[in-house]
Amino acid sequence: MTTDPRTQGYASAMVQVAQAEGVLEKVEDELFRFARTLETETRLRDSLTDPNLPAEHRASMVRELLGGKADQHTINLIGFVVQQGRARELGSIIDALVAMAADARAQAVAEVRVAAPLDEGQRARLKEALERASGRSVELKVVRDASVVGGLVARVGDVVFDASIRRKLQLAKEQFERG
Repeated sequence: MTTDPRTQGYASAMVQVAQAEGVLEKVEDELFRFARTLETETRLRDSLTDPNLPAEHRASMVRELLGGKADQHTINLIGFVVQQGRARELGSIIDALVAMAADARAQAVAEVRVAAPLDEGQRARLKEALERASGRSVELKVVRDASVVGGLVARVGDVVFDASIRRKLQLAKEQFERG
């Protein structure tokens, strides 16, 4: 988790607001998904960080984009960070918030990237396997990622579990080349 005090401060304040409103779990999940979207949607990220656009206009874009799709608390928290000129740090702030919320529940965050959605049975088996492998209780955060052709890639803290088809092919190729 980041050690930047400003990032931690924003994340902590956001956790407190969501807890006080009784919507932490929902807001945390929506913020996590928004942060992952920012990673891949360069036009959105560029628009939210454009210093030539007035802060209110950038916050309005968030309201328009997420209106009806996200909890109002999520929209307000993202809008606040954007209006404060911290859109560039939004991903880091949200990641810190997710880690704080997981720590409060005595869990680790398991970010899982998949090509196709997982059903509840798959999620339960994956959660159990990651808990066994990491030795910690985990909270799954599943992200669809087109770069994961098949299988999945999971990160729990600094540990990466790569069960993707790409990785399996890479290992097979290396073994073949060794003879």
